[in-house]
Amino acid sequence: MGSWVHTSLSFTAIALLHLLVLVSGRKPTGARRSRSSETSTGTCDFFNGRWVLDEEEYPLYHPSTCPFIEREFSCEKNGRADQDYTKYRWQPHDCNLHRFDGKAFLEKNRGKSFMFVGDSLSRNQWQSLTCLLHSAVPTAEYNVTRLGDVSNFEFPDYGVKVMLDRNVYLVDTVREQIGRVLKLESIEGGKLWKGINTLIFNTWHWWNRRGPSQPWDFIEVGGKIIKDMDRMLAFEKALTTWGQWVDTNVDPAKTRVFFQGISPSHYNGTDWGEPRARTCEGQKEPLLGSTYPGGLPPAVGVLKTALRKITKPVTLLDITNLSLLRKDGHPSIYGLGGRPGMDCSHWCLCGVPDTWNEILYNFLL
Repeated sequence: MGSWVHTSLSFTAIALLHLLVLVSGRKPTGARRSRSSETSTGTCDFFNGRWVLDEEEYPLYHPSTCPFIEREFSCEKNGRADQDYTKYRWQPHDCNLHRFDGKAFLEKNRGKSFMFVGDSLSRNQWQSLTCLLHSAVPTAEYNVTRLGDVSNFEFPDYGVKVMLDRNVYLVDTVREQIGRVLKLESIEGGKLWKGINTLIFNTWHWWNRRGPSQPWDFIEVGGKIIKDMDRMLAFEKALTTWGQWVDTNVDPAKTRVFFQGISPSHYNGTDWGEPRARTCEGQKEPLLGSTYPGGLPPAVGVLKTALRKITKPVTLLDITNLSLLRKDGHPSIYGLGGRPGMDCSHWCLCGVPDTWNEILYNFLL
């Protein structure tokens, strides 16, 4: 990982450098990103860009500097030999992202709390952030605790807490006499989120689960108990309930709210122009360009509609398209279950979730 270097180049050299980047997608040796003066609320769209191979400054940390990466995300340790998937940098078209600086993050946020709320994709991003921070201050004391569904990674020297609340639907699932009930208009679990300085929510991947992996037996909506309903409508209803919670409970002067966009899976090569690919196994490069051939998942539209209904400020980490381009970034056979548990939903660490957190960092600057 390189440091920031100011290089004196003639106008002609700069033009040639830009041409090389456009043609090859690779960053020439010795080139460094300049810091952007644009802010997250200015003219730059952080989510419209392309992936560039950056072998000098990426990855942002090495797995060996983060000894607590969970096995399902620890692709290198599980036998993945190729390394390029760790070295891609997301490059917005209209600006540069500030490179993640873990020590600066901790200094700026002394005494602050962060909480990811959601499913295993939230855990993926939470684990990434703990690695980014720990690798930046490897000698700093840290404590990892868990109480119920809440995990807490704390840096006592900075008073910074980075927490994870496992809550796959955001709304409540309650065990009653008839069985487990998914309550689309109840969000008692929100008691845990009050008083947190930065909240990053996520839900989607569990909404289409059926059979033994479905963690509920009935749905309660509109004062009625039903056996099932259209899952996209259920997703929309839950997001509406969550949005009402935000409007009722969040003080924007004390708490900043983000929503982690829909994280995509890669189980059908037709979507990215390889009809023979049935999974993400063997994928070693992202898609070039800025557009995913298969288009966006319908859940993205539902999410954006729900967010527009909220009156309090909520920032969407709109990571769907940039993640769709990373068919190479999943554990595949190098996850928790090996080949039988082919994983094209979660992401290797180091890898794509580090970019999600780098974008989050830029919003927080």
